[in-house]
Amino acid sequence: MTDFRPETRTVHLPQPPLNGSHPITVPLYQTSGFVFDDPDVFADGMGRPDGAFVYGRLSNPTVRSLEEAVAGLEGGVGAVATGSGMGAINSVLFGLLAPGDHMVAQKPLYGGTASVMSDLEERFGISVSYVPEYDPAALRAAVRPETKLVYLETIANPVTQVADLPGMCAVAREAGVLSVVDNTFASPILCRPIEHGADIVVHSTTKYLSGHTDVLGGIAVFASDELYRKVWSFNVKLGATADPFAAWLTLRGIQTLPLRMERHCSNTRELATRLDAHPAVSVVHWPGLPSHPSYELAAKLLPDFGGVFSFDLTGGREAGERFMSSVKLALLAPSLGGVETLVLHPATTSHRSLTAEELARHGIGEGTVRVAVGIEHVEDLWADFEQALA
Repeated sequence: MTDFRPETRTVHLPQPPLNGSHPITVPLYQTSGFVFDDPDVFADGMGRPDGAFVYGRLSNPTVRSLEEAVAGLEGGVGAVATGSGMGAINSVLFGLLAPGDHMVAQKPLYGGTASVMSDLEERFGISVSYVPEYDPAALRAAVRPETKLVYLETIANPVTQVADLPGMCAVAREAGVLSVVDNTFASPILCRPIEHGADIVVHSTTKYLSGHTDVLGGIAVFASDELYRKVWSFNVKLGATADPFAAWLTLRGIQTLPLRMERHCSNTRELATRLDAHPAVSVVHWPGLPSHPSYELAAKLLPDFGGVFSFDLTGGREAGERFMSSVKLALLAPSLGGVETLVLHPATTSHRSLTAEELARHGIGEGTVRVAVGIEHVEDLWADFEQALA
């Protein structure tokens, strides 16, 4: 480099060799592209997800580390990381469905996913039928010759119904239909849907996988190499690729995922149990309570019951709004899965796009409050809830 002028030397910066060592943690490869000596290797890397690193929209070493890590946790053969959870969902649905196809989805769904289903029908001619998440017989009856895909959520948002993954995925497989499961609320620590017959698992990595409320990301994991390559190809065209810095932060978060999930679940158990006995609360929605309709199924399927629950106050919407404006430690904010405890009103936030009839169908009341429980000391959280209820 000594022969070049400063204007050139500032562009072509030196890269020190590692001298036989390697980093403890995955490095952040914050680059848009990669340089080649061999044009054949360059060309080969353009066409497959496991080739040489070429361009950031196709692949990146940090992003691939995240994909391999989550694929390993979920028991998949490959994964495609995206810029958000909705990016993963849309890459799968639009990458695999075509006009004239039919899909079946469970009745309680995340509001963003429900909006995508409406678009599939209204704009793209893909029909959608809805069945209860616990009823394989209803799914079997809903399948048509043109059915291509079944969409489920391990734990539904916000009233935490648990899907009968073994039963529903078995029906899908018998019918030759793909099964897709959103496993965000459970994380791979509580459930691995591929072990129950799922073909594809999606996550918003924004939530438990990253775990620190500082990342936006998503990922889709595949049980078959054919599906993996097909969706990767579509995602490259869609341009929903994950950012390497977000992937790097998510990898950092995954290292503490088991510890965090243990605390999320134990805190939730304590809060849900106490609220269930509180005179100001009419119902608590958490599958770890025997009163929850999914309790028996959840107890068979999951080692613990998750870090999100919701509840209705006897005073309805006014009481719910008063509670949310009165908490001091818990934060009125969207999302979940971070170290902080967050509360929100689903009817006007996460599920705001649904009609009153659709809200009722999803089990969401006007006064329903959703709580994403963090890892604070549970007694501090309970003191905050008590004063807000008062």
